Amino acid sequence: MGLLRVESTQTRHNPIDMLEELVSVNEWRHERSGDEEMVVEFRGQWCEYRMFFVWQEDLGALYFSCLLNMKIPAGKRPPVSELLSMINERLWLGHFDLCSEEAAPMYRHTVLLRGTNGIVAEQLEDLLETAIGECERFYPAFQFTLWGGKKPQEAMEAAMLETVGEA
Repeated sequence: MGLLRVESTQTRHNPIDMLEELVSVNEWRHERSGDEEMVVEFRGQWCEYRMFFVWQEDLGALYFSCLLNMKIPAGKRPPVSELLSMINERLWLGHFDLCSEEAAPMYRHTVLLRGTNGIVAEQLEDLLETAIGECERFYPAFQFTLWGGKKPQEAMEAAMLETVGEA
């Protein structure tokens, strides 16, 4: 059975344009290397994050990744890989991966927009809030595994503890 192809006459708006407005309002450092790509850097609670956005108009897809500012030494990759699997089991959207080029954990997600009228600002806000929230939530688990001497299961349990109130 072959795939059906339907030609669409709708105009797609470049979501990178809307993203640029959103990050400008938040006063985050950003740079566009072209119409389809943008890099954003900002300071979170735990570290500096670097986000990459790529718009693939022919696919109707917006690719997104958020790189955590931490290097994973070669000897620590097996326990970090185990931790990544445990984290990914808990995620509804996106996933964590190990960036081979940077040797750092990153959150990734692709939004498919084919057949839609394009993306709206609220979707982009949700994408950013979800990614930042997951990176902030699991950053301590990476640290516990890398530098705290914790096994992935212990690091995961410690990261999942929710604190109530303020000290």
